Amino acid sequence: MSNEKQIVDNREFSIMINRLSHQLIENHLDFTETVLVGLQPRGVDFARKILNNLVEISGNNNIVLGSLDISFFRDDFGRRETIISPDKLDMNFSIENKRVVLIDDVLFTGRSIRAALDALTSFGRPKEVELMVLIDRRLKRHLPIQPDYVGKSVDSISSERVIVKWGNDGHNKIILLKK
Repeated sequence: MSNEKQIVDNREFSIMINRLSHQLIENHLDFTETVLVGLQPRGVDFARKILNNLVEISGNNNIVLGSLDISFFRDDFGRRETIISPDKLDMNFSIENKRVVLIDDVLFTGRSIRAALDALTSFGRPKEVELMVLIDRRLKRHLPIQPDYVGKSVDSISSERVIVKWGNDGHNKIILLKK
């Protein structure tokens, strides 16, 4: 028996990206007051896919995308056995009075999002913050954080992991890994 179960194939993956992009367009129109912020490391890949799809659908090449490193804002910083190595930060803009869409691949306990909210304050005070996730693991939340945009909700137990595999050949999939 395999420890790996595919829960989203490439076709479903494309449908989710397309649906989420259309939801963003519906809620943010021309994106003049909106910025997209991908969370390092894996949320940035998802955010880039969303951005590319938004540009393709709308023709708008002026959508702002940043990548936020939350390493030093985590509540387990300094408590881990391994040293945290920060990722590249790319936030060359202010979020002051902007609508911010935080983008991450998997929402599990909510702790990464809490850290992201703290990290965002270094770049201004947003008008509004929304959360987009590809996968919502909704059964083990530690904090009262809920996404505004969800690709797919997955019920899983703590010992399982959800892994998004970005294919270099354009074939993406999401798997549930049982320990």
